[in-house]
Amino acid sequence: MWPTDADALVDRQRELATLTPAPWRPGVGALVSAGCWACFRRGVSGPGRAGDLAWGAAVLLEELRPVARRVAPGAARAGYVPGLLALRLGPLLSGLVGLLPRRPEVLLVDGTGRDHPRRAGLAVHLGAELDVPTVGVTHRPLLAEGGWPPDVRGATSPLLLDGDVVAAWVRTRAGTRPLVVHPGWRTDPDTAVAVVGRLAVRRTPEPLRAARQAAREARAAASLG
Repeated sequence: MWPTDADALVDRQRELATLTPAPWRPGVGALVSAGCWACFRRGVSGPGRAGDLAWGAAVLLEELRPVARRVAPGAARAGYVPGLLALRLGPLLSGLVGLLPRRPEVLLVDGTGRDHPRRAGLAVHLGAELDVPTVGVTHRPLLAEGGWPPDVRGATSPLLLDGDVVAAWVRTRAGTRPLVVHPGWRTDPDTAVAVVGRLAVRRTPEPLRAARQAAREARAAASLG
């Protein structure tokens, strides 16, 4: 069950931060991954509120080839508050991933992992609820700090929070802003970076890019209906 209020979520995040599940590493052969994404109505600004209409998508890939996707509208459980993103989107995203015909080996999430006030952002929480290894990918860190890597594809530099490496800047494409890659559930920084490097043909890793596209297409179709 996903927490239904902020206090319960904070308690769950503190619990998740204490857990030490067995680490995951990619196996041999094609990597079966998934990405999930949610978007809201165009033109809406600010943190939003409970009940905001959202369009969510989850896409399953074998290596870089999409093989299945699930798309559905839903409602946000809360407005956006830094550190409490799971309250807003957790149930919608977990429900969509659960509808995929096959469990992915690793799930990419638009959210943080250990770069979080309680070291348990959406990537950690979603992986724990689904029992799937996760990697978070964001455009900027939440709390961690660290300089950008060189402008060379594959270059990385660490992001630290209270002296611990909790994420990394990763240059997935030269000439563009690096992404922040977050170890999530059952992944460490090296594994998270390796997964993103393997799945990033463009700037955004393919599972997230495909899920983002599917969610936006569903939103566009709804606006035409």
